[in-house]
Amino acid sequence: MSLADADSALTDEQRAIRDVVHEFAVEEIRPTAREADAEESFPEDVWDGLAELDLTGLTVPEEYGGFDADRTTYSIVNEQVAYGQLAVATALSVHCLATSCLAEFGTDAQQERWLPEMVDGRPVGMFALSEPQAGSNPAAMETVARREGDEYVIDGKKQWITNGERGEVCILFAKTDRDDPGSITQFLVPKSTEGVEVGRKEEKLGLRASDTTQLSFDGARIPAENRLTEEGKGLSAAFSILTGGRIGIASQAVGLAQAAFDEAREYAGDREQFDQPIAEIQSIRHTFAEMGTQLQAARLMVREAARLDDAGEDPRIAAAMAKYFAGEAAVDITNEAVQVHGGYGYMSEFDVERFYRDSKITTIYEGTTEIQKKIIARGLLD
Repeated sequence: MSLADADSALTDEQRAIRDVVHEFAVEEIRPTAREADAEESFPEDVWDGLAELDLTGLTVPEEYGGFDADRTTYSIVNEQVAYGQLAVATALSVHCLATSCLAEFGTDAQQERWLPEMVDGRPVGMFALSEPQAGSNPAAMETVARREGDEYVIDGKKQWITNGERGEVCILFAKTDRDDPGSITQFLVPKSTEGVEVGRKEEKLGLRASDTTQLSFDGARIPAENRLTEEGKGLSAAFSILTGGRIGIASQAVGLAQAAFDEAREYAGDREQFDQPIAEIQSIRHTFAEMGTQLQAARLMVREAARLDDAGEDPRIAAAMAKYFAGEAAVDITNEAVQVHGGYGYMSEFDVERFYRDSKITTIYEGTTEIQKKIIARGLLD
């Protein structure tokens, strides 16, 4: 299957970007992936390479040195980086969530202070919405930012924070009134702020090269000017940013599934059983037919969601459909890629083992499959 099969509508520039990032994924990201996963250590040299390609400024306006990518280009980049390693793509997408929040909701002073540096890749951004008891229901969050004069004082905990160790700039969502879900507000909190503490790095099924931690806030004081939205406007801002983020995660699921498909296809052509390559066995051929169909459908759904966003149309339902379908397809395709490899697929020396472990997270973060179904059903029926 060609990378270009679902890309006939791309512009010449978008195709060129796709090819450059794909080459970087194959030559720079993939060679580091197995070691980074085994050591649970993020490949910082790869991050620096992404910055050199201007990808750490993907969602930043050109006036601050950014790439200012449209949603289709954003999708393409996420797909190709995930083709190299999902952990790297996840780190990049969360950094882009942070820069997107600043670009869309920050003041001129906030943007001028932070965006040029974040375009260069440092500081790394974080996005802190979920809490230990508030994952799919952010209205249940308990983190509070109370106003004291010209400052806000923050108390609470955030959970599953990507870039938690590496990051320096946190986009934080907190209530200004503990008892009012409608008071959720968005803030910018430097990690160096006194009272901010990084918890232990989580041990995970997959995505091991990406650092995931808890963040605790104990009387952390920030200037009132670090508020990004009006009080009470934070949750709608989060949902707005996450719609684009879900297109990015769906794109990553497609990139991961493509990597698994390609590895399985190569292995099936080389591996012989019963005096023939296993690619000639009918049951294996049927498996590839199913994998290829899922992969093509997922990519087309992602492209359509991105197209709607770029056209100024409401992409929420299409983004939820793409996230739901592509995430589940990634789990199915990586599972079948392991099966094609047989016993070797269960060994860590083969990449499909990592692909399989990594795939599950695409059905969970930035909105579980169940949440996507809820969004889709509401759009179709209500």
